[in-house]
Amino acid sequence: MIAPIVSAVTLFSLLTTSPAAASYSFDVPPGDYDVTVTLGSATAAAQSGIQVEARRTMLAPVGTRAGEFRQEVLSVNVRSPESMPTGEEGTGTPGLQVRLTGSHPAATRVTVTPAHHPRLFVISDSTASDWLNGPKRGWAQELPQLLRPGIVVANYADSGESTVSWLSNPKLFAAVQPLIRPGDEVLIQLAHNDKTTPEATFRANLRKLVDGVRQRGGRPVLVTPPVRHLFGSDGKLTPTGLVVNNLGVDLPAVIRSLAGELHTPLIDLTARSQALLEGLGEAASWPLYLTVAHDGVQDSSHFSEYGGTVMAGLVTRDMADAHLPAAAFLR
Repeated sequence: MIAPIVSAVTLFSLLTTSPAAASYSFDVPPGDYDVTVTLGSATAAAQSGIQVEARRTMLAPVGTRAGEFRQEVLSVNVRSPESMPTGEEGTGTPGLQVRLTGSHPAATRVTVTPAHHPRLFVISDSTASDWLNGPKRGWAQELPQLLRPGIVVANYADSGESTVSWLSNPKLFAAVQPLIRPGDEVLIQLAHNDKTTPEATFRANLRKLVDGVRQRGGRPVLVTPPVRHLFGSDGKLTPTGLVVNNLGVDLPAVIRSLAGELHTPLIDLTARSQALLEGLGEAASWPLYLTVAHDGVQDSSHFSEYGGTVMAGLVTRDMADAHLPAAAFLR
């Protein structure tokens, strides 16, 4: 069921018990919005979740009994392109797209109003990206479901990017930096594609990104990269799995060192994801990533929907431990 395009503050109703997700389009310009959704059905039990834009998960499916209704408020960042800033997957659909997910989705009311909230920016690569197509999911694509309304995730992660390209491509930091407002937090996670970047260059590039965020009054947060699913015969992750680059530079170690030097908060996703994978073991940790059986491809770097959600949860643990302002919005 596809609802017609409606204006930003229009109220409309629907009733569906179909397993197929309903989709609603709002003709709004890029910006931040609060979406209020009343989930449930007067006549049947339902299980309903919510995704917006490029498959960003705002709410995992929740159950309601027949005649039970649940109101959810979601804070959403709308941009164009709606997935990656370089437009790798196209621009997507204009306006704001709201989709119901779950086995038996149902909603009676959806409203959209403009909002002005603090933003949690993400500067990263494919491991965090909003993937519009295909089985891949980035951890920042799954992050919004872990946050309460009042803050928006502005995910500018872009596939294939490194610290070098984030500074040299005009569609990346040069375009994102002017959007940062005083007090906005900016998660910077780059390393996977710095395969041939010398340590001095990597360190200098991260310093430029941190300085650029601070110039706008933003709060930079350095994030070490998630590990790759690459195990050695000893049951431990290999150096490549731990994101040591082709020159032998331990990129997560450099990030940790730089966070101390620059007095920036640190989210150590490398350490947390390493502990998770090695604790589970090689076979049991594969569902976090793309597999032939489930996704038609084996990929040791990119996440399944489940894996992206788990990685987002690891990020929020360090957000809470570091007492970041955004942690006040954790569900």
